[in-house]
Amino acid sequence: MSSKSRTVLFVCVENSFRSQIAEAFFNHFAPEGWIAVSAGNKPARKVHPNAVLLMKEKGIDISKKRPKLLTKELQEVADIAIIVCGGNECPVVYTKYVEEWNFPDPAKMSLDEARKIRDAIEEKVLELIKKLDVIALRSKPSFSLK
Repeated sequence: MSSKSRTVLFVCVENSFRSQIAEAFFNHFAPEGWIAVSAGNKPARKVHPNAVLLMKEKGIDISKKRPKLLTKELQEVADIAIIVCGGNECPVVYTKYVEEWNFPDPAKMSLDEARKIRDAIEEKVLELIKKLDVIALRSKPSFSLK
């Protein structure tokens, strides 16, 4: 096992709700050697208060998190990118492996509706974790230097 962590990048437009939740769930459940970061192409000034509240219900504190800009450097270090939003404002991401989850924006929903999105994101994150080994093999170079 290498000392370098593998990285999952969760992306949405404002990096204030969906991608923050996905990052938090991934880091909460992540297997050894994996970390998640999140970013957006038009980052908000702060994480949406309902995202903080909904994650607190799950025992995960994201109150100190801040939205980040999606940069070329973040894309270059990511092994996997997950675009959690849907629509034409969602960023295009350039990494070795990309999935699109297309969740609607919970910031525009009631708390009960947003809770369903949070739970669906948790489910997708857990599915992603189960298939990390397969994805990592697909995104590895086909040769190794020993």
